[in-house]
Formats: sequence, C-alpha cells, structure tokens
Amino acid sequence: MSSDPLRTRRSHGRRAVVIGGGLAGMLAAGVLGEYVDEVLVIERDVLPDGPRSRKSLPQAHHAHLLWSGGARAIESLLPGTTDRWLAAGARRIALPTGLVSMSSQGWFRRFPEMQFLIACSRDLLDWVVREQVLAGPRVTVLERTELLRLEASAGRVDGVRVRSSAEGERVLRADLVVDASGRGSRAPEWLRALGVGEVREEKVDSGLAYASRIFRSPEGSEEYPVVNVQADAREPRPGCTATIVPIEGRRWLATLSGTRGGQPTNAADEFEDFARSVRHPVVADLISRAEPLTDVVVSRSTVNRRRYYEKIRDWPEGFVALGDSVATYNPVYGHGMSVAAQGVLALRTALAAHGTDSPGLARRVQRAVAGPVGTAWDLATGQDILYPGAIGKDPGAGARVLRTYVDRLMLTATGRPLVAKALFDVMTLSAPTASLARPEIALAVLRGPKLPPLPGPPLSDDELRVAKAPQGEREADPAEA
Repeated sequence: MSSDPLRTRRSHGRRAVVIGGGLAGMLAAGVLGEYVDEVLVIERDVLPDGPRSRKSLPQAHHAHLLWSGGARAIESLLPGTTDRWLAAGARRIALPTGLVSMSSQGWFRRFPEMQFLIACSRDLLDWVVREQVLAGPRVTVLERTELLRLEASAGRVDGVRVRSSAEGERVLRADLVVDASGRGSRAPEWLRALGVGEVREEKVDSGLAYASRIFRSPEGSEEYPVVNVQADAREPRPGCTATIVPIEGRRWLATLSGTRGGQPTNAADEFEDFARSVRHPVVADLISRAEPLTDVVVSRSTVNRRRYYEKIRDWPEGFVALGDSVATYNPVYGHGMSVAAQGVLALRTALAAHGTDSPGLARRVQRAVAGPVGTAWDLATGQDILYPGAIGKDPGAGARVLRTYVDRLMLTATGRPLVAKALFDVMTLSAPTASLARPEIALAVLRGPKLPPLPGPPLSDDELRVAKAPQGEREADPAEA
C-alpha cells in the first residue's frame, strides 16, 4: 500500500487495535498502519488464505454490489485494488449501461455511463483487500481471539481485554481501538460498562429474507448485464425482488428476496417459481436455461439498524466504530460495503489532518462516519417501512410528502438522462440525498419523463439470443471436459 509522506503522521511506539477482520476491519487496519507502528486485528475465526467463505460471514453467499462511491473510496485507501479485482475475474459494469433493471416506476434505460459498480463474489472482494493489507509489515491478525471488553482510564479507551485458547485472557494496550466487528457488535454493552451514556438505536424490519443460488452462465455471456427486478412498495403485497449478478468464473449469482409474508425458501424446486412470481419473469427466464452449480442458501439477518453514536456527548477518546457496527441495511440495496469504505476514508482524513493523539479525534471521526451512514439509511428505510407488516417508526407526514417526490423522481429517471444521473449518483453513494432536490433536478422532475416508458427489459438482440440458447448449444463446463 502506498501513502503520501506529506499526509502521513506516524506516531512511533504506538499501537492500534481493530476488532474484526472483515472488509471494514482490513481497510481500517491498512489505514492505521500508516500512522502507528503496530496494528493488531482481533478476529474470532480463522481467515481463509484465498477467496473462500468465512464462517462468520454467511451473507457472502448472496449477491453483493460494490457501488462506485465505495469502489472509489477503497481505491483511494488501497491504490491498485480495482485492477486487482478485475485481474482476478471481477467486472467493472457501467451504470446504467450494463444494468437491466425494473424499478418501482418502470424499466431504466441503458443510458451512457453515469456511475459504475464492481461485480464479483464477496469472497473475492474481501480477499483482494485482505491480501494487500496483510502484505504490509505493521498489521498482525490474532485469530481465534475473542474480545471481552474495552479497557479505559480517565475517560479514554486505552486497550482491550481478549481471550484465546492459546494464551488465555490478557490485556492489549492501544492508543486507538476501532470496532469493525460488524452486525453482531457489542459496542453498546462495552460502552455501558465504561459508564458512557445510553446509545440511541433505531430499527426498521421489513421481515425480509433472501435466497441465492449460483448458476453456470451461458456461452457468450461474458459481458452480460446485471439483471434486476425490484419491488413496488406502493403495492399492498410483500416486496419481492430477483437479481442476477455476473461473478468470476463465468457464473451467475441469482439472489431472490421477499419481505414479511413473501419470503423465499431454501427449496431448489421453488427457486425458479419464486423468481417468476416477481413483477417481471426475466430473471426466471434466464436461470431456467442455466445450469445450477450450488444448492439454495437462505439468510434472514436483514433488519435495518442504526446506532447514533455521533449523538453521544460523552463519547470516549480512543474508540471509533465503523461499518456494520454503526448501521446495517437491507442487503437488497447493496450499501453496506460502500458505507464501510467511506467510513474508513473519514478515519484516514481525520488522522491525516490531526494525527492519532489529537483531542476529540474519535468524536470527530464518529460524526464524519454518520454522513454516508445517513444517506444509506434514508434510502433503505424510506422504502422498507412501507411494506406490509414492516416494524419501525412511522415516517410521519413529512416523509410521506418526500416519498411522493421520490416516486415522481424515479418515474422521471426512466426517461430523462439528467434525473437518471442524479439518481444513480445518490444510489451509488457518490452524492448526498440532498442533491436530488437541486433546482434543475426538481424542475425536470416536475416536467416528468422525456421518453415514453419501456414495454419490457431493455436486452439487446445478442443478450436475448444468449438467454434463449438451448442448454445443448452451450459451451461445456471446462471442469467436465
């Protein structure tokens, strides 16, 4: 990893501890290695030495989209990462050019590139980052190690107490502790033990479950678009979606989702039927002619949950929470990784400006992290709270007025490039939600779509030909040759 010597302020003899060895944890460890002499990553599992699944990351079996806002953040943190992903088989897909997507208001047109996404398996995304970070001399992973509590004195977190089978309990002193332990973070409990004020928490639960299966993609599908059929929360029925994401190894990762009362199951003989039951059967049509390579995997940990750490007045020095430890989102929107990366970027910006021992550093970072968290939270919960049986705070009259504007904006985006770009800028976390209310965007929304609605999925003739090719005409699996 390269760093700018004019921006790096290394504090000699200092140590940082990162809780969790996932994507957020590794990115944070890489950044901290520029500013301290030693970074210890506390990890309960054994990290794989290649692009393989981790026990503590069951959601890795499902489709993951790294939006351009997150990809740019990671590239800034670890230059060269994008090229490494692509060399390993990932694809850079232009948006909306490489997207066939039915929104709540109709099919998006495949306008020239406005943003992009990185498409591959989550295992590959994580591995490329992990390999680069651990190649550095300052980062060490303590595997099979459990964090028991934070250690603190004089209002400052100054270490952690851990336990491992090899060394038992011990205290690791640290000048900065970063919680990147993910969805299962126990930070509120750790902070409560230190006498920190109660953490305000908000949840929106649509009851969503999602099911995924990997297929061998057809011959000629190397440049196939992402295909997605979204739900329409205005309809009085569960919100069901179907998505195909092309991943490395000439495979399609198909992920289905459904909110309370309409969840998919792990039954293989029901997978295609569920895909056919959503608002358009295009995903079902595609996988019906593809060879399944795996069983169906189902997950249900999909609650939107946000912890408002930035609101705590007595936030301790020396402790920062990032990524899913702060907020988790319905995976359908694909924002978790991008938010985590932008949070780490906020950490690096603060360290570059103030160093590791600046008073108020942790609180400053926590407030900066809240920016991308808030954007993703608004996008996810504004939709999820509308589904039948959703559990969460009533959004109120103001939110309902905003929803009317957003519906009109979504409709306009299907047929007006200016509005489509504004929408994709926000969706990819490349711009704040407030940008959707810029005067020129609001005026275009008032005017509505310039082009008529598309009657069906905007697949090219070649893409349709690939989709309709009989299995007997497809290229044989190299493993079977």
